[in-house]
Amino acid sequence: MLLINALMFVVEFIAGWMADSTALIADSMDMLADALVYSVSLYAVGKSMYTKIDAARLSGMLQILLGLGVAADIIRRFMIGSEPEPMYMIMVGFLALTANATCLAIIARHRKGEVHMRASWIFSKNDVIANIGVIVSGGLVALLASPLPDLVIGFAISIIVMKGGISIFQDAAAEKDHLPE
Repeated sequence: MLLINALMFVVEFIAGWMADSTALIADSMDMLADALVYSVSLYAVGKSMYTKIDAARLSGMLQILLGLGVAADIIRRFMIGSEPEPMYMIMVGFLALTANATCLAIIARHRKGEVHMRASWIFSKNDVIANIGVIVSGGLVALLASPLPDLVIGFAISIIVMKGGISIFQDAAAEKDHLPE
């Protein structure tokens, strides 16, 4: 899963830059966040529950920071303009959806596991939603001949990413409350 997300980050970021697509770049940042989350989760395997909680909190922080970065890029593109390429968006969106559906299937058995694994499940689930958003956005950009759907979906993805990060923080805090002091 780590390798899938790291590779898809590179592919989507390059495609997003070439396609001038906020939605693709937002989704690539989500892939980067996931690769980082999987790295942190992998580090936490076999460690103490306190380490797992700290890993989950770090994962949440990374998600929030990347979501804020994408939101800043959306504001910049809204002000200076953009001309997204819908076919790139749709094709790369389908590729990313395939990659994320694979990751979701892999992590599904751990979705009710320890806090660092629940974090991975939340991120993978959000990725599938974001990929569908990119595909829909590409279709709407083509249909409406407007960059606005790209900006809107990119913003929605940044909100999903930040909400996921907040959810992980809350889950980690609840988990910490149940530990002996």
